[in-house]
Amino acid sequence: MIQIRSLLQGCLELVTLPCCHLCHRALEAGPWQPLCSHCRERLELPGDGLQGPLPFPWWSLGWYEGSLRKLLLGQRKTPEPSTLHGLAKALRLTMPAGLVDRAVLVAIPSWKRRGSNPLPGLICQGLGLAVIQPLRRQRPTLGQHHLNRALRARNQEGAFSCEPAASHAEARARRRQTVLLVDDILTTGATAGAAALALREGGFAVAGLLCLARTPAPGRDLRSMTATAVASRDSSVGRAGD
Repeated sequence: MIQIRSLLQGCLELVTLPCCHLCHRALEAGPWQPLCSHCRERLELPGDGLQGPLPFPWWSLGWYEGSLRKLLLGQRKTPEPSTLHGLAKALRLTMPAGLVDRAVLVAIPSWKRRGSNPLPGLICQGLGLAVIQPLRRQRPTLGQHHLNRALRARNQEGAFSCEPAASHAEARARRRQTVLLVDDILTTGATAGAAALALREGGFAVAGLLCLARTPAPGRDLRSMTATAVASRDSSVGRAGD
């Protein structure tokens, strides 16, 4: 009887105890976190995430390298909503409390109809905040893996438009909203900057960007520098979408 009771208690704990969204192990005691300490260490996530002011305020879980980079590349090919929702919940914990209370999210859309990047939309779902989508892609853009900062900015010029407000009341409501753009990776900020410009021209106030990873500047030993100091500098290489 004691063995059966212990077995039932163990099963109950597996059902009721909060688990890590990535490895599904029971979370450690203490303040709630969506990811266990083992997964945070494996992905090399700074305790309070990363943040910086350029090209406008942004918040990120960690650097786009190592295990985090490998995880996100895999998610692009085969998205797992539970994994992305867990990463997004961890990202939410890095946001200033004032933004969490009033932010409205806009996922940066892809110009591809087939094979488009699904991650921004799934990240929005995991963040659990209000979501709107007034952004539209105006034209295709080149892949940006091998473009420098200036070419990336030129590549994204006029790439987005914002749906016009349908009424004066909607225009006034837009001015009162605090919009955060959402993407999976931030590199130079060319894509995010073009999206933010379109939103501002449409009457929205853009407060910044949320992303899962920030591409580090080349040639820097990140482990010998504080995260926020490095994060505040622009980097120039990365991935196609930014």
